[in-house]
Amino acid sequence: MSMPFTCNHTFMKSFGLGIMSRRSVRCGANCVKFQKSNLNSRFNKAALDRPYTSHHSWGNTYGQHRAHLEFSENQFKELKNHAERHEIIFSASGMDKVSLRFLNELDVPFFKIGSGDADNYPLIQYAARFRKPLIISTGMQSIDTVQKVYSLLKQFNINLCFLHCVSAYPAPPSDINLHVIKSYQEKFPDVVIGYSGHETGTEISIAAVALGSKILERHLTLDKTWKGSDHCASLDPETFQQLVSQVRNVETALGSHIKIMRESEITCNRKLGKTLVASKHLQCGTVLSEDMLDIKVAEPKGLSADQLYNVIGCTLIHDKEYDESIFEEDVS
Repeated sequence: MSMPFTCNHTFMKSFGLGIMSRRSVRCGANCVKFQKSNLNSRFNKAALDRPYTSHHSWGNTYGQHRAHLEFSENQFKELKNHAERHEIIFSASGMDKVSLRFLNELDVPFFKIGSGDADNYPLIQYAARFRKPLIISTGMQSIDTVQKVYSLLKQFNINLCFLHCVSAYPAPPSDINLHVIKSYQEKFPDVVIGYSGHETGTEISIAAVALGSKILERHLTLDKTWKGSDHCASLDPETFQQLVSQVRNVETALGSHIKIMRESEITCNRKLGKTLVASKHLQCGTVLSEDMLDIKVAEPKGLSADQLYNVIGCTLIHDKEYDESIFEEDVS
């Protein structure tokens, strides 16, 4: 079963810390995930002091912008308590070692490493030392980098998931290359493979599930027109709920690898399934050949069409009139 979960980190705090968790529950998500950064650990001073004049900005510099969006440790504790009250899994992406230590103290059930740190080998190994399940998004990376991460983490013997991801907001369909999911499954058979989608709409995410993704991450927003570059690539609650419903239907439809007639097909088979019939009058003792038999919808139903080559060469032990059904008891 694929586990849909939401990623929320760019919505306005004035809407209340718990509202996204509640909406995630109503949408049918299994998990709500935020992002945790210690700005001085994640960015150098020049990056924080960089002027940030985008219409998405919440400050004059990039540091002021990020500080406006960042939750405090107490707010993260409140978020976790709220999620637990609503019985939804809570976690966060740890963007630096300070944040990972805090999340470990908060006792999140797994760590998420975002695409921007998928080649940050020291951070990934640091996260692995906590012995928690580790989910790593692989946007902006090459297969060589992903292979390197896999090799580095083998020594830790932890539950590991790679999410195929394209780090564009929104991601153009021509760049998404869902076949990477299959490549990951072949190269890393002992790793859970999932998909983190930043595209518009839901059909590509549904296709990712059909290809075998076991975890599906999509961003959730209450309003796609809000400030923040993620919102245009996020799903509103109604669309997210539709996505969860569609994913569950696809999982049900994927079903079994065994091809048999299903119970729901019996009615159609009784009405339109084909039967072997005599193509002419046949006397008892006739050795059957293909030209003596025809295949038709017949009443009453006799031997099914797939038995044609099984009865050729058999001896007829009852007379048969033209167009009459052939039954198992009619052949030796």
